[in-house]
Amino acid sequence: MSATFAIYIYPGTEPIDLATFGVLSMARRVDPDISVNTVSAQAGAVTLASGLVVMADYGIDTWPGADLLIVTGGPGWKQQCESDSVVEFIRNAAERSTVASVCTGAMILAAGGLLAGKSATTKRRVIAPEESPLALLQQHYPDIDVVEAPLVDSGKTVTSGGVSYCIDATLYLLRRFCGDHVADETARIIEFDPELRARHFAAES
Repeated sequence: MSATFAIYIYPGTEPIDLATFGVLSMARRVDPDISVNTVSAQAGAVTLASGLVVMADYGIDTWPGADLLIVTGGPGWKQQCESDSVVEFIRNAAERSTVASVCTGAMILAAGGLLAGKSATTKRRVIAPEESPLALLQQHYPDIDVVEAPLVDSGKTVTSGGVSYCIDATLYLLRRFCGDHVADETARIIEFDPELRARHFAAES
């Protein structure tokens, strides 16, 4: 059961959010029929937070669609929310794809109206004087049931918490779209076992 995944990136995306792409890349070793593409406002070079430059496969006007679109987070999320073309793209994508977010990508989904009347989560912890995105989501979108959780699945939308949860979220989405075998094997080959890590670090301390 293969699927097509797309990752929306933008100027100011936090590079750690591209762990979504890394997990999907490893998943292709388990199921080579999985496909992954990247999309941004325009195709080509996109400068992420701290200056990392990556290439977007498609612009929002040429994106062919996917089973799932993952919207990344990062300090550029505010500019994305203020872009009429981006917000329209997110709305249109939701008509034909499941849309997920990692970290502050949920703020972009909220700006597009995708989370209205649904439960959702986003990044909680910040460094002062930044404001908690979770609190901002509650403040600006009272029609959203804002939940402090690692992941919230509301059917056609899936939101996850702070950046490290992008790995958990991508594995969850692999399970949903590609089945248990792909998700379990991908977790195994990337050696992702939170419980084992917790026991190991406790033993070392």
